[in-house]
Amino acid sequence: MDIIENFIDYVKIDTQSDESSNTYPSTIKQLNLAKKLVEQLQNLGISNAFLDKYGVVYAKIPANTEEAKDKIGFIAHLDTSPDCTGANVNPKIIEKYNGKNIILNEKENIVLDTKTFPSLLENIGETLVVTDGTTLLGADDKAGIAIIMNFIEKVLNSNIKHGQISIAFTPDEEIGRGTDNFNIKEFDSDYAFTLDGGSIHNIEYENFNAASATIKIHGVNIHPGSAKDKMINSILVAEEFNDLLPNDMIPSKTEGYQGFNHLCNINGNCEYTEMEYIIRNHSRAIFEKQKKDFEIARNILNHKYGYNIVEISIKDSYENMRTFIEKDPRSLNRIVNVYEKLKISYTFSPIRGGTDGARLTVMGLPTPNLGTGGFNYHGRYEYASITQMKKMVDILLELIQ
Repeated sequence: MDIIENFIDYVKIDTQSDESSNTYPSTIKQLNLAKKLVEQLQNLGISNAFLDKYGVVYAKIPANTEEAKDKIGFIAHLDTSPDCTGANVNPKIIEKYNGKNIILNEKENIVLDTKTFPSLLENIGETLVVTDGTTLLGADDKAGIAIIMNFIEKVLNSNIKHGQISIAFTPDEEIGRGTDNFNIKEFDSDYAFTLDGGSIHNIEYENFNAASATIKIHGVNIHPGSAKDKMINSILVAEEFNDLLPNDMIPSKTEGYQGFNHLCNINGNCEYTEMEYIIRNHSRAIFEKQKKDFEIARNILNHKYGYNIVEISIKDSYENMRTFIEKDPRSLNRIVNVYEKLKISYTFSPIRGGTDGARLTVMGLPTPNLGTGGFNYHGRYEYASITQMKKMVDILLELIQ
C-alpha cells in the first residue's frame, strides 16, 4: 500500500464528528473509514483486527522473538474537526515544494501564503498535499492513520525482531470523547504513542489541563417602550460577564505555555443568553484560578442585579499528562533514543490542546504524542508533508526494535 494513495483515499472519506450527538461514535460516517481499516488490516494478515461497538478499531501484531521486549502501542483517530467541512475533500499533490505561495483555489482567490503561514518555508523540497480551499484536508488525523498503516505493512514484510505491537484507531477525538470507551485491557500495551500532531521534529508529552464552562444568563424582557428601570438585557449582561474575565487571557493573545479562556459560542436574546467557553492551562494552579474567575464573575453580577441572573456549570475535560509521563518515562526515553540514533533533530513542545494520549496517560497507559507532518489543522489552509510522513514511518520501525 503506497502511503500517498492510502492518505488520499482516507481524506476523501468524510468522518467529521458531531459534538451535539449522544451516540458512540457521534457520527455513523466515521465507521466507513473504520470498516475500511479493519478490511485492510485483515488483508495484510492481521486476522485479530476488529471494530467494537463504540467505533474503536483494535489490532495486534504478536511478538516474533522470545527476547523480552516491551509491548508498544500506536494510536490515531478517525474523525475530523467539526470546525470546517470534511465532505468532498479534493486534495492536490505538490512535488518538491519550491517555497512560493500556493494557489489553492484560483476562482475564489484562496492562497496559502508564506507570510501568513511561515511554516511552509520549513517544508521546501518536500512533497505536500493541500486542499482546494473549500474544505479542511483531514491530515488531522488521517496522516497518523496512513503512517501507522504503512508502518504495519513494512513490519510484516521485514525481518525486524519486535515485541507485541498494539494498534487502535479511535473515533471522536476532536470532540474530546476519543477514549470514553477505550479498552486498555484489550489494547494490552506497556505504553503507547499517539500519531497526531504537527512537525515530526516535535515530541509532545505535556498538554493543557482542560475544562468546559456553560454560562446561562436569565434577563428580564419588557416591551422596549416601557422598559425603563425594568428591562435587563441578558445579551448585555453576557458582555459584562466576559469583560470581568482577564482580557489578555484569550487565544489570540497567548502562545506556548500561556493558557486561555475561549468564548467559542454565544446564543441568546433579551430574556436568555447562553455562552460556552473552553478553559485551558498547562499549570494546574493557574487552571484552578481560571475556573475561580468564572465563579467570581458570576457572584459579582448576581450581587449587582439582586438575583441569580447568572448560572455557571464547569466540567473538567482532561489533565496535563506531564506528571504521569515523568513518573514512568520509558516511552519518552525510548523515542528520544530513536531520534538520537537516527540523527533526527527534535524538540519537546507543549501541546496547546489535548490528545487521546493525554486521557490514556491519566488512565494508566503512558502515551506521549508524535508529529505526523500536518500543519494548519481544522481549516481550508491545512496541508500535510508526505516527506515527513515517510520519515515518521522510519522512526516507528526503529522504535519497535
